[in-house]
Amino acid sequence: MKEVLVVANRTLGGAKLLEAVRAKANEGAVRFRLVVPQSKPSAGLVIYDEAVRESAQVRVDLALSAVAALGMEATGEVGDEDPFAATMDAVAEHRPDEIIVSTHPAMSSGWLRRDLIERIRNASGLPVEHVVVDLDREGGLFTVTLVVANKTSTGAELIDHLKAKAADGQHLFIAVVPQTDGRGEAAREARARLAQMLDKLNQAGLLSSGMIGDPDPYTATINALELFRVDEVVISTLPDERSGWLRANLVERVAHTTAAKVEHVVVDPQGAPTPATAA
Repeated sequence: MKEVLVVANRTLGGAKLLEAVRAKANEGAVRFRLVVPQSKPSAGLVIYDEAVRESAQVRVDLALSAVAALGMEATGEVGDEDPFAATMDAVAEHRPDEIIVSTHPAMSSGWLRRDLIERIRNASGLPVEHVVVDLDREGGLFTVTLVVANKTSTGAELIDHLKAKAADGQHLFIAVVPQTDGRGEAAREARARLAQMLDKLNQAGLLSSGMIGDPDPYTATINALELFRVDEVVISTLPDERSGWLRANLVERVAHTTAAKVEHVVVDPQGAPTPATAA
């Protein structure tokens, strides 16, 4: 069975990349292995190494789910921050027959500015197919929704709102649960909330993955917007009088920062469901 190594990062989910993978699958018995190099966000006073790796793992998880939804099988792993090192590590370990490298167009691709394609060809001696994905023009096969929540992450209002979105077409959900602060106990609490939220989404049949984020919810959101191609953002909070996020004008600040649609879902454990609103 032929093994094809696919190296991609923020272009995952692009139509041209998925078409290239499908074309390889149609050639016969092929096994795909995805490698996603880690990427560090620029926002925040502290960059949490665990969060950097988790964001890459989220891309792996969602890409594998997307491929599975299209009827193909693949395995995946997180690679080194340097895409060349990540690729060559995978080549040395897995001995693929050929490589697909997906990048942004030349004007916006840091990988191409570093001559990544030629360096991989010269170092590996393998056939390397270069797939250019312009997400701004082409979009993706899936609508990607970033969900930012903490204490309300398993609220019925939020889960029902996301279910309704998924009913409109093919959706991928990326959950971000900010830590209350940077201490270990807060990280464990955030991770437990994330696990419970993903369990509810998975039980509902939604393609989802997630990560814990920076203690500052705005920084956590901005980092996620930088690390992922996002079509829309859903921010879930407690009602006005109990929400520190609303007192800090989180929804409005995020809406002013991104061109993506921003929605606000209020979860009130003590009251009646509140409809979502657009910022």
